[in-house]
Amino acid sequence: MKRIAIIVTLTTSVFLVSCADKGPQKFDPPPEVEESATRPITAEKWNLNTATAEEFKTVPEVGDRMAHEFDEYRPYISIVQFRLEIGKYVDEEQVAMFENYVYVPIDINESDAETVAQILGLDLEGAQQLVAARPFESHAAFYDAVTEVAGGIASQFARLYVSE
Repeated sequence: MKRIAIIVTLTTSVFLVSCADKGPQKFDPPPEVEESATRPITAEKWNLNTATAEEFKTVPEVGDRMAHEFDEYRPYISIVQFRLEIGKYVDEEQVAMFENYVYVPIDINESDAETVAQILGLDLEGAQQLVAARPFESHAAFYDAVTEVAGGIASQFARLYVSE
């Protein structure tokens, strides 16, 4: 038993030393995984009103036809509109997955609560509070209100989704 522990320790040490010399490693997806399927879900999403067909096609399971459908219903004024229009072609689960990659720009004084709730870190209840607090005199006033409702991180994310 002691002998196995020593072997494991030595093997681990050799592995760690060999990795330390190489610096940060880039790992490519296995060849059978399409690159678009590996796109990370981040705060940065495609604006449904301005993204190109090529940008839409980086979203998992979006090909030429779905990119065309995304484009056909522009301009989107709410995320609910997007859900209804795209829901004609795919189920709710698929639409929800698309929402991880796309957004409808937020008009601080006009967008519905569900559209405002697209801001990462903000839930529907918080979005409803913001809608009830309208009108906002400026984007800065809106960001301050987001900070009060959901914190500073949500306010930073809001800047990515608000139409200027």
